[in-house]
Parts: sequence; structure tokens; C-alpha cells
Amino acid sequence: MMNVVRLNAYAKLNLTLDVTGKENGFHMLDSVVVTVDLFDRVVLKRRKDTLCSVVMHGMGSEGIPPEENNALRAAEAFVSAFQTNGADIVIYKNIPIGGGLGGSSADAAGVLLGMKRLYGVPDMGGANSLADRLGSDTKYLLTGGLARMRGRGDRLEFSAAEPEMHFLVLCPARGVSAGDCYAEFDRQGSVFSPVTEKAFALFAKNDIAGAARYCSNHLSEAAKALEPCVGTALSDARSFSPLGASMTGSGSAAFALFETGELAAWAKSRYRGKDRALVLKSVYPRSIKSKKNPYALSEGEGEGE
Repeated sequence: MMNVVRLNAYAKLNLTLDVTGKENGFHMLDSVVVTVDLFDRVVLKRRKDTLCSVVMHGMGSEGIPPEENNALRAAEAFVSAFQTNGADIVIYKNIPIGGGLGGSSADAAGVLLGMKRLYGVPDMGGANSLADRLGSDTKYLLTGGLARMRGRGDRLEFSAAEPEMHFLVLCPARGVSAGDCYAEFDRQGSVFSPVTEKAFALFAKNDIAGAARYCSNHLSEAAKALEPCVGTALSDARSFSPLGASMTGSGSAAFALFETGELAAWAKSRYRGKDRALVLKSVYPRSIKSKKNPYALSEGEGEGE
């Protein structure tokens, strides 16, 4: 066991997002997701009691109330489930809040992985069970990579393929509330055709150009109705003639998918809008060999001291 653990909590993009229905009041999804090289830095320090604390820095996260902090919920749930001591946690955020990039779930997944390493808990199944209760993306982000995510995020099918993808991601200053977005989606009552199954099969074959034609999001119209900046970001992303473009999650961030990193960088250099613009690429944490990346190691092992 270690006294301090440091790790990266990666963001994700929803390359597709189909809303397939509702069960027990929850929307069911079918989505192709991939992790990208944008991350929050999570630092955990052992405590001698069972208390947990989380301090946030960056991206306006300092004002998040403790009762709404997913990272704190993850730490407290871990202590309760595994009867360990607590931890003092510091999170340095770089993933925009309210952008649909999975930042809150990434932080929760990072805390679960860090607590496992901090206290030498080998039970991955227990961590998965906790993740299911901490947000729809949390279980997926314990592993990362290219996956098909169904239901409430609890049904995961990972791909062995690791296609190289390059993105321009536009992040409006205003976020979109996921709850408000789903409510607006229900109010609009629109019906869309599902595309995730076709897209996932093509991405798994490394046919990025073919798969990119299916990049879409059933929540886009709802998000645009709530926040016009989403429509602007989507229009700007599509203006560079990418392979595909869409909104991620419930918004507000939009992405454009390109053949190469050079094209993504070119698009950023030509972008004249006001949104934060990021050039990102797909990242497959399971295959990263650096000891500084805990996803590369079995059973949540990570950098520590």
C-alpha cells in the first residue's frame, strides 16, 4: 500500500448516441465511446480515519457543493464498501464542466482506481459495482478505450481495435444540464433511426471514414433548443469538412473527426469562433505502457509513493 497515488482521469467522446427508450424512468442509450487525451489529474493521500475530502481546482470546479461532487461520493462509497480508511483528494481539472465529455464520471472512476491502489484492494468487481451507481460513464471510464455502451452505461462491449482518431473539439462556455436535456428530448418527442450498431462494427474494423458517416447524437436538437451555443459549435465543427461531426453526451461540446492530426490542427488554426478549441486524439489506456498511467496496469495499480 502507498501513502499517495497520482493518476490521470481521461475524458470521452460519444461518437454516436442513440436514445433507445426508457426503463424505470431512466433513458436507455446505445453509444460508441472513445477516450481522448484530455484528462483531470487526481491525487489521493491516505488518512488515518475513515473521512474523505475532495478539493477541486480549475474550470470553475471550486464551487461544486460537496453533496454534488461525484468524486467525493466515489471515495465515501469505496470506504463503506471495502471498510478502508479515507483519503484527502485533490483534483486538478482540465475537462470542461457541462460539456458532455464525462469529466465528473472520469473523476469518480479515477478516485475508485486510486483508492484501490492506495489500500491494496484487488476486487475489480466491487469497483465496477460501485461505478454503476456513480454515473452512466463511470464504469466505462474505469477502463477506457473504444467501446459500445448500452443501457444506463452498465452494458459494455469493448473493442480490441485501437483506431487512430483525431479531433477538433469545440467547448462552449455554457454547459448543458443533462437532466434538462433529456426532459427537452422527451418534450420534443422526435424519433430518430439508430446508428450505433453499424458505426461500432466499422470502427472495430478500423474503417474510420466509413464509421464517421454515422457520427450523430439523438440529443442534439434538445441541447440546441436549450443552449443556442450548441448549434453554433456544431455548425463550426462541420464547416471544416471533417469525416464526421457531432455533439458529445448531452452537450455542449461538439467535435469534428479528421483523418490526421495535421488536419485537426489546421482546422483549429482556421477557427475564428469564441469557444475553447482543443485538438485531441483517441487514447487507449489499456495499451499505454507508461508507469505513470494506472490504466496500463492490472488491478488499478498506478503511480504512487
